[in-house]
Order: sequence, then structure tokens, then C-alpha cells
Amino acid sequence: MSRLDHCYNIADLRKYARRRLPKGVFEYVDRGAEDEIALTDNREAFKRLKLRTRFLVDLSERDMGIELLGKRSELPMAIAPTGVAGMTWYHGEVELAKAAAAKGVPFTLATPAVTPMERVAEVAGGRLWFQLYMWGDVDASYNLVSRAKDAGFEALVVTIDSALGNNREYNKRNGFGVPFKPSVRSVTDMMLHPEWLVGVMGRYVATTGMPRHENYPEKYRHRINRGEVGQLGPGRHLSMTWDEIARMRDFWPRKLIVKGILREEDAVHAVENGADAVVVSNHGGRALDSAAPTIDVLPEVVRAVGARTTVILDSGIRRGSDMVKALAMGADAVLTGRATLYGTAVAGQAGAEKALSILHTEFEKTMAYVGCRRVSEVTADIFAKPLLN
Repeated sequence: MSRLDHCYNIADLRKYARRRLPKGVFEYVDRGAEDEIALTDNREAFKRLKLRTRFLVDLSERDMGIELLGKRSELPMAIAPTGVAGMTWYHGEVELAKAAAAKGVPFTLATPAVTPMERVAEVAGGRLWFQLYMWGDVDASYNLVSRAKDAGFEALVVTIDSALGNNREYNKRNGFGVPFKPSVRSVTDMMLHPEWLVGVMGRYVATTGMPRHENYPEKYRHRINRGEVGQLGPGRHLSMTWDEIARMRDFWPRKLIVKGILREEDAVHAVENGADAVVVSNHGGRALDSAAPTIDVLPEVVRAVGARTTVILDSGIRRGSDMVKALAMGADAVLTGRATLYGTAVAGQAGAEKALSILHTEFEKTMAYVGCRRVSEVTADIFAKPLLN
């Protein structure tokens, strides 16, 4: 039996991912910022929401899919951008994108991926979105977006919640970053995970060399083992305002998504500047540690812009029931990041497909319990009334 045969939920996939990955890689995927308050609160906010069952509903015909930004998605979800996918599995971005295509949901490629976007577009198939961090080198950002357009990506996801970066102290303790600075601790950690060392890092070394941020401008594509001096990347666009979103709207000809919304007025600004969708997100608890849980913020965003644009919820999705709760709160769809990364870390494409299958099964069963046969039937009346007062 394979590992996947023993994985019955996302927590099981997380357990096996933790065993297989070096600590530095696993904690980069798994953990949050500072004291991890936001990371914990995201999950606790979902747990507080209780549902009411509705039985004796004809469930013989069911449809869990939706139209998401003009095209069919087999679930009301998309794969969130996760920059470390290629470090959990050899060409992990490709494996994850193939899994998304096989399961009929969109996949979002992150700016700091270690696989070129053109390679993903060439071999993955399915619906592809590209995530952008606006750099201080603005011309380089627009060149990157031009590459995504030429490669055929159908949507651009502009992440706006990067600010001055993050404070993830465990990355420093583990010595995990790009460029990678070897230490006795980090090298020992890798040596203790020979399957990953040979199957991931070893395959990169034997083929394309040590991994690097392949979608960065050439002068910033530092390999993970070099430790160059000087500026390590293009740097974030610290003077970025909503004018830049409007400019990007004029430049990008396809669907534009703004990710990182936690305020009603920011959602309005996004729509007024041309966004086709907004993502209510606190970066999975990986940015501001005291950020509000996204499920708590979602209703005000839906009230403000839900009639004018697509509203997507990110951060904290671990169960199919979480997806149902998000839809009942007014979201049109959700993003999931860690759940499918755990699967990718365990078994590449097969592991990511397992994660998506788990979420699909849980989603469909929860829908049935609350008496819904299709996504359009999910409304706030599925919640226990005391929680709505």
C-alpha cells in the first residue's frame, strides 16, 4: 500500500508531508507569521460556525460545479498561489497544475515559482492563473505580466498584502530561504530526509541545476546554494497605490483578480479600478499576525461588492465543510493552498489529486446534509440560528 492509501483527510496528508520534507521546507509550507495568531484564528473561526441539517431532499441529481469567471469549475474553488510547491516535489508546480486540470479546477502559479511559467503552460493543461507581486522594478513587473499573457494564462492575480514583507522567524531559525545559506543544522536536516534529498534536490542538480526563481528577471535568479551578495530580488513596490491596479487593468486583457482584501473600502476600490474578482485573504496567516479571520470579514465584502464582482475566500480551508460555510457567507468560491501542497509533498500529482478528491467528497457530503443539491442552493439559512444573532 502507498502512503496515499492511509490518507483519509487533509490532516493525514499533512502528517506524511511532515515526515517526508526537511523541517525548513515543511515549516515554510505549514506555519504562519510571528506568534501564529492569525493562522490559528482562521481555523477557529470556521469551527465556530455550526450548521443545521435538512433531510428528505431528493439527492439523486447533484452538481458541485459552478461557472467561475466565465468558465466551468468542477468545484467552487481554485488552487491558491504557493511559491514553494517546487521544493516539496520535483517540478511540484507542474504536478499541482496537472492535478488541478485533472480535477477540473483552476491552478494559480506564484511569482516565486521554481518552474518557468512557459513550461507550466506547455505541459499542465487546464485553467491557469498567474499571481503577481508588484516589484519596485515596475518595468520588470510588466515584462513578467507580458510573459504570462503570451503563455496563455487566463487570469492575473495581483497580491496586494505584501507591504514590508513578513516576519516568519522559523525560516531564519531553519536557515531556509533563497539564496540558501548552508548551516550544520539545515544540511543535517536535509540529510535526515534522503527521499526528499534524492528525489527533489538530487533531480534538480542532475538536470537543471540547483533551483531558482525561474520567473524573476535574469539578474535576480539566484540559485538556492550560492549566497550572492547584494540585492537578492527586485524588491516590493513600496509606493504602489490603486492607480497601479487601474494601470494594470489597462495593460492586462483578461480576467484581473485582486488578492489580499480585508476591508470593505478596499473591495470597492478594487472593483472601481477594474477587478473582475476580489480575494478576501490574510495570506493564510503568513503576513500580519493579528489579521482578522477572513470568514469574519467576508460578509462585509459581499455586502459591498458581491453584486458587482466575484468574491473569493482564501485562508483556512481544510475541509469540504469549510467551503460550504464560505459559500453560505456569500463567497462565490474559495482558494486552497496548504491542503493541496501537503498532497503534492506526499506524492506529486497523485497526492494533489488525492487532496482535491478528499475536499470534493467532504464538500458533497456536507452539501447533502444541509439539503443542497447544487451550489446555487447554499444560503445563510444553513447556519444554526444562535450564531446568526
